[in-house]
Amino acid sequence: MASGQFWDMPIETGLVPPSETEFDCIVVGGGPGGSAAASYLAMEGKKVLLIEKGVWPRDKVCGDAVGGKSLGHVNALGVKAKLESTPHFRVTGIVFSSPNGSEVTVPLPEEDVERMEAGYSLPRQQFDWLVFERATELVLENGGSVIQGATVTQVFDTGGKITGVEIGIGGKRGEKRVYSAPWTIGAGGYQCPVARKIIKEMDNQELVDRMHYCGGYREYWDGVKGCEGNAGNIEIHFVDSIIPGYFWLFPLGNGRVNVGIGMVLGLMDKQKKKLKPLQAEVIANHPLFKDRFADAKMVDGTGKGWQLPFGSPRKGEKNQPRKAFAPGALLIGDAASLVDPFSGEGVGNALVSGEMAARHVIENKGGEAYQEELWAALGPELSNSFKMQKMSRRKWLLNWFVSKAGRRPVIQEMMTEMIASKEAQENLHSKWFLVKTLLF
Repeated sequence: MASGQFWDMPIETGLVPPSETEFDCIVVGGGPGGSAAASYLAMEGKKVLLIEKGVWPRDKVCGDAVGGKSLGHVNALGVKAKLESTPHFRVTGIVFSSPNGSEVTVPLPEEDVERMEAGYSLPRQQFDWLVFERATELVLENGGSVIQGATVTQVFDTGGKITGVEIGIGGKRGEKRVYSAPWTIGAGGYQCPVARKIIKEMDNQELVDRMHYCGGYREYWDGVKGCEGNAGNIEIHFVDSIIPGYFWLFPLGNGRVNVGIGMVLGLMDKQKKKLKPLQAEVIANHPLFKDRFADAKMVDGTGKGWQLPFGSPRKGEKNQPRKAFAPGALLIGDAASLVDPFSGEGVGNALVSGEMAARHVIENKGGEAYQEELWAALGPELSNSFKMQKMSRRKWLLNWFVSKAGRRPVIQEMMTEMIASKEAQENLHSKWFLVKTLLF
């Protein structure tokens, strides 16, 4: 992408509030989920403290796809028009390939594409800048404060109720300030200090379950063949050497492509695999990709890894996918372990949970009510995605399904609906529906 764009610039967030300032809600984490929660709260007149560990401009390692689920929130937050005025890739379909090289293209609904509601692909630095800048504007307008470059060093609780935080300005060893609020929203990613407080300290559970976490590795490339233009397909490839997991190509427009690989951490451990060399091997030698990358060039310094906490249901867990509340606190997005177990997409669920958490704070509902509504809204989709993830561990089944889908338009239509429609996703609960669709 061209340098010197506004998302390469700092965001002015004003003065750091004095220690001991009280707020209606503290939001820890300024990514899409945290920024959305802070924005929705501020729009209802709440005095919000939004705390972000990084300083803009900042990168976030991700697949960079923003699905249709996100766009309603992007519009409600007042960001959609500005986003569409910036360079981005319009997603019109998804290409899937199986280990034996079979391919199927699943088009997204034409009406969504025409309304520009099917999805985008753009760097997270660009997307997150827009959402955080809007949150800053709304929070400051409504009497709140925004702090960048601050590390949460303590999460306070009184009698089992979370009451506020201590931060270090500029890092853990920086100047300490303390803030309080009747509600705290944890939106700080998979290592969110609010999640650590709730899961590890208060509930005595492990924060990372490696069978429900994914390792991801991403690089940016220029000049990959078949990824030209500013509209078209994103690609998900189930490559033989990466099963269980997949290799992706997500064009960003103007010839740049997000190229990445992801696998479940627990399964990586068993197979003793490392993602960076696996990706290099696929790019250099795989028959589907070596010619496409022959004249391409990786952008220096863009190879980065990260972890994704999946929203797959846990056996024996009362609060699915894991506990996302304590008295006085709610978790959202990656902090609540809401990443789709099949696609790896997390932005949409972060925005959904951000709006939901803000609403529960505004209505002063209990955390259990939030957890129940969260799973009622996202549980069927996350459970189905977990089934698909487990299915994708079987090479023969992937080969059979993709080959069949490539020959049968009815299966392609089913896949389109499953991606785009909540109602159609419910059909996955019906084994008879799947048998009829796949076998007849």
